[in-house]
Amino acid sequence: MLLRGKTVVVSGVGPGLGHQVAAAALRDGANAVLGARTADRLARTAAELDPDGGRTAWRATDIADEGQCDALAALAVERFGGIDAVVHVAALDGHFGGLEDADFAAWTQVVDINLLGTLRMTRACLPALKERGGAVVLIGTQSSVAAPSEVRQTAYAASKGALVSAMYGLARELGPHRIRVNTVQPGWMWGPPVQGYVSFAARSEGVPEEVVRDRLARRMALPELATDGEVAEAAVFLASDRARAITGQSLLVNAGELMR
Repeated sequence: MLLRGKTVVVSGVGPGLGHQVAAAALRDGANAVLGARTADRLARTAAELDPDGGRTAWRATDIADEGQCDALAALAVERFGGIDAVVHVAALDGHFGGLEDADFAAWTQVVDINLLGTLRMTRACLPALKERGGAVVLIGTQSSVAAPSEVRQTAYAASKGALVSAMYGLARELGPHRIRVNTVQPGWMWGPPVQGYVSFAARSEGVPEEVVRDRLARRMALPELATDGEVAEAAVFLASDRARAITGQSLLVNAGELMR
C-alpha cells in the first residue's frame, strides 16, 4: 500500500493512462481526485473504481483554464484535507506534423496545454503540497529525446521536452518544501492511442494488426510493448514515499527500446 492515507490529484483521466494511474493509486491506498474535461467520463470512472464514493472526488477541469485548476485543487483540500501528490496525465497529443507543414497556431495550443497547463495545475496544488511535502509526477514522452520514424509529432515532443527542462528548475525551487518533481517518459505504450495507431497502420498496409504490433515490439529489449498500466505503476512509485530521495529525474518506461 504505497499510498496509504495519501491524497493524489490525477489530471487527464480518460480511458487510458489517466484511468490506470487513478486505479493504481486507489489500489495502493490513496484518495484520488480526478480531473479531465469530460464530466460524464469522470463520473463513470469514479463509479467504476470506487463504487461507494468514499475515496474519490472529481471535477471537470481544463488545464488551459487557471480557475478550473484552482477549483480542482480546492476540491481535494475540501474533501480530503490536503494534497500529497499530483500526477499530470492531461496532454494534447493529437497534433501531427513537422516543421515544413507547421501550423504555429496549433503548436501554440500544444505548448499551452502540455507545458503551461501542467505548470498551472502544479501551481494550483502548491499551497497544499507545501503543507505536507509530497510529489509532482510529470508524464513526458520518449519522443522528446528520440523521434520515432513512424509518426511525426514535433510539437508534442518539443512541448514535453520543455516540460522536462522545467522539471529541473521546479525540483530546485520546490525541494526546500520537501516537494519532489520527477518525470515518467513512456515510449510505445500499449493503450488506446497506440491501439488506434496499430489498427490504422494495419488497415493502411492490408495486414493483420498483430503484424504491426509485433514489428514495434521487436525493437524492445523485452520483446513486448509496455502497457499503460505498467507506466502507471512507475508514476505511482514516484508519487510514493518509496521515492522520497528521488527528484529532478526522468524515468524511461519503454521495455528497453531506448537505453540511457
